[in-house]
Amino acid sequence: MKNRKRGFSLVELLIVLAVIAALIATITPVALNAIRKAKATQVAQNLKTLASAVENKAYVEGAGSLTSTLSITLLARDVKGSEYGAYIIPGTTGSYTVSVFYGGGDAAFDSVKDVLGNVTQGAITTDTSGFYLAGGLSSTNANTIKYVFPFTVY
Repeated sequence: MKNRKRGFSLVELLIVLAVIAALIATITPVALNAIRKAKATQVAQNLKTLASAVENKAYVEGAGSLTSTLSITLLARDVKGSEYGAYIIPGTTGSYTVSVFYGGGDAAFDSVKDVLGNVTQGAITTDTSGFYLAGGLSSTNANTIKYVFPFTVY
């Protein structure tokens, strides 16, 4: 009987590589889906945080505290001004309509809508009396994800 050399044969190595490739092929879509959902959750949470920050600022410091010089990064420090914006339309007797929006483009609208149900997609409605908050985006397009809410400061 011949002595066999120690080590793996070429066939054994190819089988192991094929098994590893099959595992990677099945895990990759799952990982990509998890990344996509995580980004959507982050966008939805940042929209809600920014909306709450604007509303709280008006409630705590009064209606006069909402001006175009108010910075997004001061309201919500973890929200990137290069990806988010806010547009405020003052109404009568302390009422406001606020549109907070995301224009980063790398979050799927459907996934964000699953997390934060009342978001819409498209350009925001502007008004001659309205203004963008400083430090954030100041334009929107058809792909912009927006969260619009009214509130009143008494």
